[in-house]
Amino acid sequence: MPKAHKRKAPIVAVETATNSSSTPQLGRTTIRRFHVLLKQKAQLQSAKVMNAATAQALANIDQQIYELGGLEEYQRLSAIGQGTDRGGGSEKVFIGWLKDMRVHKRCPPKLRLLEVGALKPDNYRSCSSWVDTTPMDLRSRHPSILEQDFFRLQSEEHREKWDLISLSLVLNFVPEAKDRGHMLRLAHEFLSPGGLLFLALPLPCVTNSRYVDFAYLSDLMKTIGFNELRDRWKEGRKMAYWLYQKGSPSGRSFEHFGRKTVLRQGNRNNFSILF
Repeated sequence: MPKAHKRKAPIVAVETATNSSSTPQLGRTTIRRFHVLLKQKAQLQSAKVMNAATAQALANIDQQIYELGGLEEYQRLSAIGQGTDRGGGSEKVFIGWLKDMRVHKRCPPKLRLLEVGALKPDNYRSCSSWVDTTPMDLRSRHPSILEQDFFRLQSEEHREKWDLISLSLVLNFVPEAKDRGHMLRLAHEFLSPGGLLFLALPLPCVTNSRYVDFAYLSDLMKTIGFNELRDRWKEGRKMAYWLYQKGSPSGRSFEHFGRKTVLRQGNRNNFSILF
């Protein structure tokens, strides 16, 4: 009888997994590793032929994800990154922009906000008098967070349902480039006329990618039908933020965004958005 293999314990020790003092560098390194593994998993799952080698490769990836602590550890590290000791969550930027635009003075009725990838149920508590928030995540960490796959929302039911949508550190976590494009098009579909989209990405997604730069992102968003209202980023910082308003698609063919085009050479990341 073959010798039974004992499943390895997670790399992240129990005391680390429950301790909010994880270093920022460790958290970023672990999250980047999750992104790589999930992308590799999605690529293998989309293979036309599932043979023994592919099945073994998938099993190896699942084991590595488990050893990192699983999706729960990714969510925990992301939630820590939103703590006040790390500068707070990106919702502060979004709320600040909304107030600058005096959007909060137009209520009632309350603005309907869909917060995709919510790790906390009360990120928008400070503006609850004028925003009605639906926090949602693929795997809920709190009873008040709707457990839902964004891609499985029915278009007929949710078309033009929300006035505001937040995609903060969500798009970069989607494994496949075409699914990222699909997510942005769904966001446009789900927003009410003139609705606002808040997008937050790690800055290297646009400053150090082979396939995406600021001009590419701007062109892509205009093609979908998003008009850029605000942006915020600084050289040397970690994050970039944008505020878009829903408008009409530009009429340009999406064919231009159907294939990867190298915009920069050198040692860069492979982040891309396709249709």
